[in-house]
Amino acid sequence: MMKKLMVAVAFIAATMGSAFAQVDVNKADQAALDSVKGIGPAKSKAIMEERAKSPFKDWADLESRVKGIGEKNAIKLSEAGLQVNGKSRDGAAPKPASK
Repeated sequence: MMKKLMVAVAFIAATMGSAFAQVDVNKADQAALDSVKGIGPAKSKAIMEERAKSPFKDWADLESRVKGIGEKNAIKLSEAGLQVNGKSRDGAAPKPASK
């Protein structure tokens, strides 16, 4: 019984680890932005405030307008699922293929 429970827990953990949603910075609400690893309430608020002025054109625009998002951080955020206009950041590691 314990062995079956351990297998079930391992399966759920493996499934959840690879199943993250892509979040587009120009379409997401604050809660969706907060769900991206590396974005907290302060950064999501700053993103929302800048986006209210005008949508982000590309990653360079996001990096220049939102304090705390530079090249290295943008790559990490992209790897965590953040996108700008449906595109990942150049230099971000490709996502593993879904099984």
